[in-house]
Amino acid sequence: MNKMKQLQERDLKHIWHPCSQMKDYETFPPIVIKKGEGVFLEDMNGKKYLDAVSSWWVNMFGHSNQRINDALYRQANKLEHAIFANFSHEPAIELCEKILEVSPKGLSKIFFGDNGSSAVEIALKLSFQYHQQIGKSKKTRFVALTDAYHGETIGALSVSGCELYNKIFKPLMFDVIRPTGPDCFRCPYNKDRKHCDAECFEHMEKAIISDHEEISAVIIEPLLQCAAGMKMYSPIYLKKLREICDKYDINLIADEIAAGFGRTGKMFACEYAEITPDFMCVSKGLTAGYLPLSLVIMKDKIYDAFYDDYTTLKSFLHSHSYTGNPLGCAVAVETLNIFKDEDIINKNIEKARYIEKSVLEKIKDIPYVGEYRQLGMVGAIELVKDQESKEPFDWKDRVGYQIYKIALEKGVLLRPLGNIIYFMPPYVITKKEIDFMTDVAIDSIKEYFKL
Repeated sequence: MNKMKQLQERDLKHIWHPCSQMKDYETFPPIVIKKGEGVFLEDMNGKKYLDAVSSWWVNMFGHSNQRINDALYRQANKLEHAIFANFSHEPAIELCEKILEVSPKGLSKIFFGDNGSSAVEIALKLSFQYHQQIGKSKKTRFVALTDAYHGETIGALSVSGCELYNKIFKPLMFDVIRPTGPDCFRCPYNKDRKHCDAECFEHMEKAIISDHEEISAVIIEPLLQCAAGMKMYSPIYLKKLREICDKYDINLIADEIAAGFGRTGKMFACEYAEITPDFMCVSKGLTAGYLPLSLVIMKDKIYDAFYDDYTTLKSFLHSHSYTGNPLGCAVAVETLNIFKDEDIINKNIEKARYIEKSVLEKIKDIPYVGEYRQLGMVGAIELVKDQESKEPFDWKDRVGYQIYKIALEKGVLLRPLGNIIYFMPPYVITKKEIDFMTDVAIDSIKEYFKL
């Protein structure tokens, strides 16, 4: 028995893998990775896989990036962790200064979390407590879109709208106002996302006008609903949302966890609409795929509502054991240094164009492609049963999953979202690697459909 098979057996004896039906592993066991370099992961048998999804959207500058390795090593030899209540350290201070330089204007205070879900929980709790402490006690509810995804903890799951993840837990979740969100591929207004006036905002507008006295915050994934299938929509929607939130004293929470750090083509997706949210949640790319860390970046008005004598009980008594972890902070600082030193955002413009051109040329003759959409370094092929009617494939057919398995055999890690095959590679990807990634994806689609 080879090393791979031995490790697979040991793995399946104890490990419950995330976002998986473990019975699938009986016929398709986990691929055990021994190392990574650049855009590639290498398994125990020496086979390489191009990581087209940045290992769940976290990797920015390739696996085993030397600059980040060195920053982590230097920090580990100085300080691995220290309590963050009444104590601080230089990496956290430097990180806050650097991220505020590139964040939307008007954001000024930062609360640390461990991951994306915890950042969302923090923002929800802060918004609720903020309104209680400024005398608006009726504002206890939240608004989130259909198909939204904001994480897996109970609060984050409550504001999420993907039933695949949260339907079973509905008895545990708090009630959320859920207006219909943008669906540009199947637009009921027969508009195009690049030229519309965000007519679909009428659903959000009606919900807010109806219940604004009770609404504490609207939480939204700016421009890109990732888990919903890389659904992309107009920046005008965000402009309208910022205006109506201002009108009714409602906090706007921008969940930039997946969209942030250049994924959409700008540092943060909010920049397309030229708006500043009241809260911005960031994680994933913050540490370039190395360590868990998240930040909730907010306006002074939020912070000021908590600043008082201890006996007023206005403190935000929320904490995580690893809050402000120095290792994560040091890696995040180096991540931001790389963005600046290597002009990443501008360099990605050409790569994004090349990915789009590459895909569009190769999908022309595939009758099951409903749409190819792209925003920055995110591209998505939506597969449909019928191009004319845009009828989707039955989810039980697991079309994307079957294509994923074919692509793995060919050396590319795709991990589709239902019927959506998408690309979200590390920024260090070369044109040659883009060609390989898109060739394998298209060839795998054709092989599945026997074209």
